[in-house]
Amino acid sequence: MANGLHKIKTGSRAVWRGLRLLAHVAKGAWIVAFRFPQLHYLQQHEHVQAWAATLLLRAGVQLQVKGQPPAKGPVLMVSNHISWLDIPLLHAARHCRFISKSDVKGWPIIGTLATAAGTLYIQRSSRRDAVRMVGAMEEAFKRGEILAVFPEGTTGDGRSLLSFHSNLLEAAVQCDAPVQPVGLRFVDGKTGSTSYAATYVGDETLLGSIWRVLCSEQLIAVVHYGEAQSAQGRDRRAWAKDLHTEVDRLRQS
Repeated sequence: MANGLHKIKTGSRAVWRGLRLLAHVAKGAWIVAFRFPQLHYLQQHEHVQAWAATLLLRAGVQLQVKGQPPAKGPVLMVSNHISWLDIPLLHAARHCRFISKSDVKGWPIIGTLATAAGTLYIQRSSRRDAVRMVGAMEEAFKRGEILAVFPEGTTGDGRSLLSFHSNLLEAAVQCDAPVQPVGLRFVDGKTGSTSYAATYVGDETLLGSIWRVLCSEQLIAVVHYGEAQSAQGRDRRAWAKDLHTEVDRLRQS
């Protein structure tokens, strides 16, 4: 009986959170369509950060920030990638412009929101487009912007860290822009152990991942910022290996 009541309570909580989440996404789309054209880009960034923080609350996720987010650019943040929550999570902690695969631009509603947040799109399979993106990143660095990338190129299972692709580090090397490693981790608030509720990898479905998050009783999302570092003579491949080591440490601490 107690187990049955617990399931009913969990399901009801998840449905309520889900409805609030859908309403919040719809509100975001409305703001982008009708408010953003009238706002300065800095005001747009503030809206994105506030919207992302509220999205976490609607989903029942508590944000915990460790270390010091970048105060200003130019800087490139590199982070491990676990979940569909990672982008709003990093936006909530500190607004930045993401480099994302071009497919995202065409996703209904999500693509609109991502574009409004300043996302730069790249065709991952195209070497020519990678060269174009490095040029776009260099221009962004010259404007003093904060960029972010998931160098694994895809989501991992949260247990281990995939190898880092080094291509996009070339922009930081060429501009001598600092790179700040960031470790992401989800924690069960009741036990203090790592939670895999938010993972979205392999054969897992997006809806399944969202449902697990909504069902979680106390899910904490930890964003751990490391110290920004410069290339100091390293080429992008050597730098990527060193950053991999640091991100791996940050996500486990």
